[in-house]
Amino acid sequence: MKLLRNFITVMLVSLCVVTFASAQTRTIDPSDGLQLVIDASQKGDRLILNAGRYIGNFTINKGIVLTGQSGAVIDGNGNGHALLVEVPEVRIESLEITNWGDDLTDMDAGVFVKKEATGTQIINNYFLGDTFGIWVDGTQEVLIKDNRIEGNLDVRSQDRGNGIHLFNVGKARVEANEVWHTRDGIYIDTSNNNELIGNYLHDLRYGVHYMYSYHNRVSGNRTVNTRTGYALMQSKFLTVTDNTSENDSNYGILMNFITQSTIANNRVSGVQNNRSATGSTSLTEGKALFIYNSLFNKIRGNYFAESDMGVHLTAGSENNVFTRNAFISNKEQVKYVSTRHQDWSYEGVGNYWSDYLGWDMDADGIGDTQYEPTDGVDRLLWKFPAAKVLLNSPAVETIRWVQRQFPVLKAQGVVDSRPLMSLPKKLSPSTSSDTAVTEKVDDEHS
Repeated sequence: MKLLRNFITVMLVSLCVVTFASAQTRTIDPSDGLQLVIDASQKGDRLILNAGRYIGNFTINKGIVLTGQSGAVIDGNGNGHALLVEVPEVRIESLEITNWGDDLTDMDAGVFVKKEATGTQIINNYFLGDTFGIWVDGTQEVLIKDNRIEGNLDVRSQDRGNGIHLFNVGKARVEANEVWHTRDGIYIDTSNNNELIGNYLHDLRYGVHYMYSYHNRVSGNRTVNTRTGYALMQSKFLTVTDNTSENDSNYGILMNFITQSTIANNRVSGVQNNRSATGSTSLTEGKALFIYNSLFNKIRGNYFAESDMGVHLTAGSENNVFTRNAFISNKEQVKYVSTRHQDWSYEGVGNYWSDYLGWDMDADGIGDTQYEPTDGVDRLLWKFPAAKVLLNSPAVETIRWVQRQFPVLKAQGVVDSRPLMSLPKKLSPSTSSDTAVTEKVDDEHS
């Protein structure tokens, strides 16, 4: 029996050596016929494309590495997918991929990854095209890293594809990519246990767009000049941490039917609906955070600043934890469309409000009077916007005085019973409790 085991071990080692030895590196010119070379390759081969234009629609049907020298271009000739990946363990790197098809219905893409192509890696490529840059279709364990994906401004935004489109994927990692001028930067649908890390997404409709996805992590990304930085919709168990949104026009973070998720340590600033720049006639405000019918979420340690509106809650968005957030110099800090009372403090820790006028007599870092961002007059103005011309009139001031003197007449809404007197410390995403009062305030904000 021992001799048999030794024989099997020797045979396995020999097989591995033979397999390793059979893997080849081959340098290719456009005249060699790229598809013919791929078809003749073996698993593990490395094909290096010399500078030049490789025109056609190429199918990768072997587990190879396809890489390019500077100036190597895959040109899809205006039809279909430039590269179609059909098998596992393919690596595509250091290529320029352009001019694939423009049919959204056929899901034309620079690189299309089929369900069977588990473990595909797409690294350090430049994409330029009209429709989808990378489409991953039902695939597991894909790595998409360090790519630059550019859309075509000559095509209407709604007719462009998304930079990176993930459908029914699992355990994918999308990291350190730059996407601009496509429709959405990263679109992820019906996909669980994925990570979107450190991407730069700018000049788009939505930077990150989530639909029907569970247990995903969105961390360290940056959106600039989008209509919506992070559109989170119909999803659960998201962890959205340490992202930034700068100068996005409609929403920094949009939560639509989001439950049991954590939104922490994000920085959203300058969300303003610039109608003169976009040509829009819309009168809607730019919202740093918009929450629609979203419940049982933890919203903590975020920075919402210099926007038309800090946070807008509506449609039954209740039972969310708000703590240790900072609301800085927003034209309107809170809009809450409901009739139920909400206290935005948790375990004795509230939020920081730049317009809070209370005091702290016992110097514990907590305001001695609660912060009330809105009152009955605000709700009246939301319902009848034309009444804003009376905002500073004696009649309006009288109504507000009556509400202060007779609290029983106050409408229900948001209050912060434990407002912070200084900017809070940044929370670690892994922090599970905000209980220590000694840790709840800090003069330094990071």
